[in-house]
Amino acid sequence: MEGRKLQLAGKSTFLVSLPKRWVTSAGLKAGDTLFVDTESDGSVSIRLSSGTRPLVRRKSFHERGEETREHLLRKLIGAYVSGFGLIDVRFSPQRGPFVRKVAREFCRLVIGPEVIEESPNSILIQDLSDPTELSSEKCLRRMHLTVRAMLEDAVATLRGDNETLAHDVVLRGQDVNRLYWMVAKQFHLSQGPSTDAVSAPTIHGHRLIAKLLERIGDHAQRIAAASSTLAGDKALDPKLLEQIGEARSSAVAILDKAFNALVTRNIEAANEAIDARVDHQRLIDGLAHRVAGRRGEALLALGSVVDSLGRTAVYAAEIAEEAIDLAVFLNPSAT
Repeated sequence: MEGRKLQLAGKSTFLVSLPKRWVTSAGLKAGDTLFVDTESDGSVSIRLSSGTRPLVRRKSFHERGEETREHLLRKLIGAYVSGFGLIDVRFSPQRGPFVRKVAREFCRLVIGPEVIEESPNSILIQDLSDPTELSSEKCLRRMHLTVRAMLEDAVATLRGDNETLAHDVVLRGQDVNRLYWMVAKQFHLSQGPSTDAVSAPTIHGHRLIAKLLERIGDHAQRIAAASSTLAGDKALDPKLLEQIGEARSSAVAILDKAFNALVTRNIEAANEAIDARVDHQRLIDGLAHRVAGRRGEALLALGSVVDSLGRTAVYAAEIAEEAIDLAVFLNPSAT
């Protein structure tokens, strides 16, 4: 932040200069029109006219030859989630193949970014997505449908050797991550003094819910991963599979009720979803007791399945709690 002096021009006009870097990056020139808004907190925001190219935030990295794939990938995702529309990565020519490979992997992992420029020692990535076309609410709806299907298919893999279905659960987990990062990006883009007083808490709640849905997707993948260990294991007798199926149905029912309560702003339905955890926990306790006598890898795999089904209901109940918070905020007269 830099200070700029207020100047008096004439008898009634006050002037303050704008940072040249901001003017240049916004594509402005002398004579262009800007709009000035006074915010509720006393601050002032400056907006571009509708005919002016919107300001695109730019983030630059310098890859110094010590980055691992995971480290560079995390940086790129961090810049994307933080709302940078342009990501510029500089590197030595020797590191070119490595950086370009990670950059293209990054573009496949998230929604919107594409490589638009390359040189022997740099690569420029631009986010081409339009948040208005894929709102946070649309992302949440897709995430909900995806993770509930993942849960059902993950448990189905326990009934037999089905590597294809288990692999498909993992691939859908990547889709859930993409949607979560999109919601997280929209949350960061919504921050600032010009943020609408109503939309700010809503997008904040959506980001929390997206994270909970993403965690449910992680547990679906965990269940699917356990299927490879349990394939053909005699420990999975019909009665045990039936109990696991009941726990899965219970968890999905809580998730559905919680999400529907969110969409409809139904506080009563949200409370029902939270209260349903009591019965669900009885199912989980029964399963835990049943698998406690297993040994070796079967015990670890079954324990992971039971734990994931339990945690899924916990996260679903937290979605219901967030649904109540948003319903009360958006409708203060709700009871």
